Amino acid sequence: MTEKAMLRIAIGDYPHTLPLKRGEITSPTLTLDFVDVKPMHTAFKPMVREHAYDASEMALVTYLQAKEHNKGLTLLPAAMLARFQHHTMLYNSERGQLTPAGLAGKRIGVRSYSQTTAGWVGGILQNDYGADLSAVQWLTFEDGHVAEAKDPPGVIRADKGKDITQMLIAGELDAAIYGAAMPDDPRLQSVIANPEAEAKAWFAKHGLVPVNHMVVVTDALARAKPDAVAELYRMLEAGWIAAGRVAATPFGRDANRPCLDLLISYCLQQKLISRPLIVEELW
Repeated sequence: MTEKAMLRIAIGDYPHTLPLKRGEITSPTLTLDFVDVKPMHTAFKPMVREHAYDASEMALVTYLQAKEHNKGLTLLPAAMLARFQHHTMLYNSERGQLTPAGLAGKRIGVRSYSQTTAGWVGGILQNDYGADLSAVQWLTFEDGHVAEAKDPPGVIRADKGKDITQMLIAGELDAAIYGAAMPDDPRLQSVIANPEAEAKAWFAKHGLVPVNHMVVVTDALARAKPDAVAELYRMLEAGWIAAGRVAATPFGRDANRPCLDLLISYCLQQKLISRPLIVEELW
């Protein structure tokens, strides 16, 4: 009998990954060694810089920067996490209303300039609301995952120990971009008013939900064990099918192309990447 290949993989707990993690979807040729990483974004830096896993969930802006800087990773067309982004930039309503048109000259905090949520919401603000992001003072709290991808000039770092929400409430920031963990404070309101309705209108225009995370494998694995990579994708897709084929987390190259094309255009505008990557070179 041929020995099963084993892949060390770091992916989150989602309806379409739990069937794999629970052992409900198996393979005659592949065993998955799941590494529990929480929060999930802390897996991205070691994957980019050290190839800490054979396969990993990864934020898309991180992957685009990794691709530009030849970090030896290949994208699988398997979406892990997607959500609308219109609600993710908040301001303190006690200090007066702030709208997309009023962002020029303001101080905006974000965990990292290359955070994928920020890439999406920045593109939405610039292209759908006419916000002048070039006139914004960006304040970050940590480095990006790709060491070679430097922040644009003018992006500054918050003092060590500073908290983004406390700074927003105190008026040290005019607005802040959040990820999955949104603060529960009634004073903090969305810069984009009526974000749920605006997100529905955006979906009607673009026909997609912004994908934040997909799955990557190392180029070394793809070269040495292409059958294992193909089987990994088959298993991931089987989990997605078992979970009901959720359209917001698309599988397949054609299904993911519109999202990637749009995000690449946003990243170019925000100087997150320096050249227009082609979707075909990502796989």
